Amino acid sequence: MILAVDVDYRDDKAVAAGALFQNWQDSEPAEELIAPILTVAEYEPGQFYKRELPCVLALLQQLEQLPEFIVIDGYVYLDGNQKPGFGKHLYEALEGKSVIIGVAKSRFKDTPAETEIFRGGSKRALYVTAVGIGAAEAKGFIMRMHGEHRIPTILKRVDQLSKRLA
Repeated sequence: MILAVDVDYRDDKAVAAGALFQNWQDSEPAEELIAPILTVAEYEPGQFYKRELPCVLALLQQLEQLPEFIVIDGYVYLDGNQKPGFGKHLYEALEGKSVIIGVAKSRFKDTPAETEIFRGGSKRALYVTAVGIGAAEAKGFIMRMHGEHRIPTILKRVDQLSKRLA
């Protein structure tokens, strides 16, 4: 299974949302997950994982087993492969039991050009980083995801799900 996750924050609360799907080309999730988070940590520049990690771990508690792949809204590495981002911290918290693929919509200052992909004829890049698999394979998976536009269908859906229920 593949799980796409996103978290929406409102003041000191959050909603973690997830969409489970079988194949990278799926247009609809097999199941949607929601975890309301009643208290979240304050945002700290450069320490985003401290806020996001507890939310995603709460969502994962709803699963009987970890998915093979988890796609996050954000970075695994902030500089290509050295400086850990939220995805790397999640990978370590899960003891490497799931591959983590980060898909970010905005470029972080030290993000190398080789993380860029362009979907759906968009001139705006997505930035793909991963741990547990190679970068080229991770980028290939995201390129194959359903949707004619820059943001894959299921990633857009999980983003909307977290915002709708926040």
